[in-house]
Amino acid sequence: MAAYGLFRSFSSGFSTVAPLLTRSALFSPLRLAPTPYYGRTIASSSRLSAALKFTDKHEWVRVEDNGTGTVGISSFAQEALGDVVYCGLPEVGTQLAQQDEFGALESVKAASELYSPLTGEVVEVNSLLADNPGLVNKSCYKDGWLMKMTIVNPAELDALMDETAYERYIRSIED
Repeated sequence: MAAYGLFRSFSSGFSTVAPLLTRSALFSPLRLAPTPYYGRTIASSSRLSAALKFTDKHEWVRVEDNGTGTVGISSFAQEALGDVVYCGLPEVGTQLAQQDEFGALESVKAASELYSPLTGEVVEVNSLLADNPGLVNKSCYKDGWLMKMTIVNPAELDALMDETAYERYIRSIED
């Protein structure tokens, strides 16, 4: 359990690990007591996830400085899928309405449709995924993004969940 907690700390950023690396912290009786685990988190760094918004279908969108939205799937979704072996993505120029199906991911365990978090036009797809679909598993919030799109109706962002709300949603569906 302690190794698992240390691993999760490393995956969420070095600054959270620093207190664990001191000798007194490692041997503190309080550190040796098991701590309860309350379920999954989206396991992203706060720097990266601060601007993420999530759908109930486990897609995320991050609004970039140029006003486009970068879209991907959550850590929860990629863990549930398992090793992604194929990414079917839309063509650049495709017009999407919010909740439109825009592609699919196939893994060794299952296939899953992808749904647009917003209304807009596809302006770029992640071409790296054609040869390396496993990027979705390795780096779902950074290198494993799926597409970039224009944001026609910024008000749609308000209906999406922030990180805290999404974590509550995940806990509610796991119970």
